[in-house]
Amino acid sequence: MKSMKLYDRVHRIHNELAARGIKPDAPLTVAQLTPFDQYNYFGPAAVDEAIEVLDIKPGMRVLDIGSGIGGPARYIAEKTGAHVTALELQSDLSELAGDLTRRCGLSHLVEHRTGNVLDGIDGEYDAVLSMLCFLHIPDRSRLFEICRNAMTPGAVLYIEDYGRHREATAEEAMALAAKVQCPFVPSIDEYRHHLADAGFGHVELDDVTQQWTAFTATRLAAYRDNRGRNIAVHGVDVVNGLDDFYATVEGLFSGGLIAGLRITAS
Repeated sequence: MKSMKLYDRVHRIHNELAARGIKPDAPLTVAQLTPFDQYNYFGPAAVDEAIEVLDIKPGMRVLDIGSGIGGPARYIAEKTGAHVTALELQSDLSELAGDLTRRCGLSHLVEHRTGNVLDGIDGEYDAVLSMLCFLHIPDRSRLFEICRNAMTPGAVLYIEDYGRHREATAEEAMALAAKVQCPFVPSIDEYRHHLADAGFGHVELDDVTQQWTAFTATRLAAYRDNRGRNIAVHGVDVVNGLDDFYATVEGLFSGGLIAGLRITAS
């Protein structure tokens, strides 16, 4: 995963906080972190949509699979009062997430766990969400079986993920595998079948490719417009790595390969 520059040197968030005059270990607010701690597309606005679709309320048990450095989990907990379990494969991300959550005073609502979802999930949850994580997991049969078994009756699974509009060229497949750590991208019909095979009865799949294509293009342009500032804050190696990652993803969307999918299943 560390070949994917989005997840390389994730402690760069401390550089952003320092650039704003926030001292190490100083208390934080969720609002201070949201510009930097969400790896999903559209940040808090996307999480707001998930909150609405899942109808998250105080006291609900929510599972966030592939929780990164904890941005969506903290946002959900603060906004709704729900108890969020944040499951993240990469230990450095999970440890950083726990520290940021502590500094926000949200450790009583957000539990950070380090682990692989394919090893199984302890507990049952009233809502399960995953934002741009499942694209890293080719074993969809095992993945969706585990998700289903972790849900209470009536619970909803909310997913933001990649689908495939067409077959990838050899160059595109290499970029997906090496730079995005995305070894398998199902077609939209295949995605429906995977969920149905796992026992999900009601599946709604929205194609948001147009919005995500525009987002990835805007993200790349904005990052390049601020290259000088970003180098001053993070150094040239970090900036070049993220520039290459953002450009790769933008090219996969603008080239018509990747579909953006927003999915609910129950």
